[in-house]
Amino acid sequence: MALFKGAGVAIVTPFQKDGSVDYKRFDQLLDYQIENGTDAIIVCGTTGESSTLSHEEHLDVIRHCVRQVNGRVPVIGGTGSNCTETAVYLSGEAEKAGVDGLLVVSPYYNKATQNGLFYHYKTIADSVSIPMILYNVPSRTGTNIAPATVVRLCREVENIVGVKEASGNISQVARLMAMADGCVDLYSGNDDQVVPLLSMGGLGVISVLSNIAPRETHDMCAKYFAGDLEGSLKIQLDAIPLVDALFCEVNPIPVKMALKLQGRDEGVLRMPLSEMEPEHVEILKKAMEAFGVLHK
Repeated sequence: MALFKGAGVAIVTPFQKDGSVDYKRFDQLLDYQIENGTDAIIVCGTTGESSTLSHEEHLDVIRHCVRQVNGRVPVIGGTGSNCTETAVYLSGEAEKAGVDGLLVVSPYYNKATQNGLFYHYKTIADSVSIPMILYNVPSRTGTNIAPATVVRLCREVENIVGVKEASGNISQVARLMAMADGCVDLYSGNDDQVVPLLSMGGLGVISVLSNIAPRETHDMCAKYFAGDLEGSLKIQLDAIPLVDALFCEVNPIPVKMALKLQGRDEGVLRMPLSEMEPEHVEILKKAMEAFGVLHK
């Protein structure tokens, strides 16, 4: 049984002007997502600025998210670290908080071997009893989880169920799914490759776009699963300029600006992230207007 099927939002973490977590705005954002069709909440991932949350803040945000969502959709906690011991700790505490599953990014900076990745993930998974999704994003971590390693983990470790694939390498994903023979739950980690990965057996997307276009991102997946391939592809292609704008600076700088433009200001960014350059804001505005998620 998959953790979820469809569009999961990699949700932002709202901060107040003093840099503390803004839980009131967070509640509003969670409710907005669920009311607009989001199929799962992924909390404390890259988009949630997890790398600048203290361990205490990180776990408090996860606990709060579980309470506010209250079983309406699955909650998946981001609990990865480049330190295996830290990832074990965060994962165990997230399980106690009541998350439905975990999203664990590959170790960054250390640049583990494939054998090291296997034992890193196995150690974390063995410490909990809930399902885990691997997160492969070489552009941020410097390490690629090879298809053979993903398949080995999903076959040999009972509660490792799938992968969020954000390598951008369609050929690699095709090789992965050819090797998997149904044992890997595949989620797109790139908003510009949702339909291509669905066509290879993917179950959905863990999405940045969904922060500002939850209904459209949900519908892209739902239409595909309902057999409306033309409708699904139209949403995908129409979204490309907006997806490009959402990544014209490092995530989550643009998506937080996009939320501000929609009138849902999610507060400041934590350093070393900085405010979006004015010329990029204009590109973002035009892309949002064209996609129908910003009205003049």
